[in-house]
Amino acid sequence: MPDDGEETVEIRVVSSLRDIPADQWDACAGKENPTVSHAFLSSLEDSGSVTPQTGWAPQHLCIFEDSGDLIAAVPLYLKNHSYGEYVFDWGWADAYQRAGGQYYPKLQCSVPFTPVSGPRLLVRADIRADTRADVMNALTTGLMQICHQNSLSSVHIAFLPQDQWRYLGDREWLQRTGEQFHWFNDSYDTFDGFLDALSSRKRKNIRKERERVQDSGLNIRALSGADLTEDIWDVFYRFYCDTSDRKWGQAYLERGFFSLLSERMADRVVLFVAYDGVKPVAGALNLLGADALFGRNWGCLEDHRFLHFELCYYQAIEYAIANGLLRVEAGAQGPHKLQRGYRPVHTYSAHWIRDPSLRGAVENYLTRERIQVDGDIQYLETRTPFRKTDL
Repeated sequence: MPDDGEETVEIRVVSSLRDIPADQWDACAGKENPTVSHAFLSSLEDSGSVTPQTGWAPQHLCIFEDSGDLIAAVPLYLKNHSYGEYVFDWGWADAYQRAGGQYYPKLQCSVPFTPVSGPRLLVRADIRADTRADVMNALTTGLMQICHQNSLSSVHIAFLPQDQWRYLGDREWLQRTGEQFHWFNDSYDTFDGFLDALSSRKRKNIRKERERVQDSGLNIRALSGADLTEDIWDVFYRFYCDTSDRKWGQAYLERGFFSLLSERMADRVVLFVAYDGVKPVAGALNLLGADALFGRNWGCLEDHRFLHFELCYYQAIEYAIANGLLRVEAGAQGPHKLQRGYRPVHTYSAHWIRDPSLRGAVENYLTRERIQVDGDIQYLETRTPFRKTDL
């Protein structure tokens, strides 16, 4: 921005990422986390996975400078349900509606169907520190104004980094915590080096699980870039739908989404595929960040014991070690990840609720919930498989 103090900006809502140049969006989003990239978010929109018809109407809050260039943004959606968010507020919605309120539609700031933490208030890196504060304030105020002007119940920002969570808490947004399980690379040279950090019993268990998969005769490959053919996506989509049918009853992602990933960001996709001979039988989709591997979707057409652990956890660890990544984020849920070397960590969300009565009730609930989450994580830290002398 100019340094003469005369700059002006325009704040507006954009209903499609097609209307924002990819390089300008990515200059705000940064390179660390692929899930907030223009390529990923626009693939969700352009494939029909994220549309008003699916209950995710894009309403991206954007700030433009005089030149027309984007300097800040929030990936934002108008929603008439709470599916695909992974920070669940069904109880809040039910209580409010039983009391005569209208909870939906609401505003949701997140990456649809993606429980991956990353920046949500996106500001271009070259913005001066003093101006950055004004821009952050404009984004925060803009979210609340949209809510007020459209008589919406609330704004929810899910899986944001801790610094942005604290920033919003200082501005009286309600603060929520959750937990996930992440693997951290303690400068391991090999997978065996990682195993050496575990207790003897846990180390043996993991080796037995991996040997069981090896003994099945399956061959596992890591596919990326040009290896991501339409044929392999056809098969992986069958994997994905099988998991969706068993867990949720519906597939959020359209088949075209995966083709667009190959077209727009193939070098940031890592797909672990298990083959029985030449036949793919299972797969796990990951996204590659600057210093982390983000696990996303998994599925299979044949049942092989421990194959889920191998594809989703152990292959990801091996890949991270080989490529010098700092961590693996293995997605939502899963205390079973603990015994496989993944540690409990906090996740963060922030909420602004327009009705004072609902806000007060939710605030009381979140105060108790944060204490419970802290206690759970403290307890789980005592149950990790690492040798106690290493803690």
